[in-house]
Amino acid sequence: MVNKKYENIKIFEFKKLTPLAKKVYKAVLGIPIGEVRSYKWVAQKIGKPRATRAVGQILKHNPWPLIIPCHRVICADGKLGGYASGRKKKRALLDLEQQLKKDMV
Repeated sequence: MVNKKYENIKIFEFKKLTPLAKKVYKAVLGIPIGEVRSYKWVAQKIGKPRATRAVGQILKHNPWPLIIPCHRVICADGKLGGYASGRKKKRALLDLEQQLKKDMV
């Protein structure tokens, strides 16, 4: 059951997204905890292999960073890339997820 107080906000925010952004966020939601994928991987996954920069810009403006794990997307060469909250926080989140994954096995 959706809380009426938040229902309109959710719908409004989702309607503001472009079709490309929706595809990007859906692809990123599929990245398992403790794993990373590249911006290029996301672009290929959504059927736009040349859209790596667009993917980065969309993730930069992620309205739900606690829900859509954009910190799991890194550069193809293994570098962290950007993160709206800073690279140190991105690294900390990735390290935390790696530890959680190890502890859950």
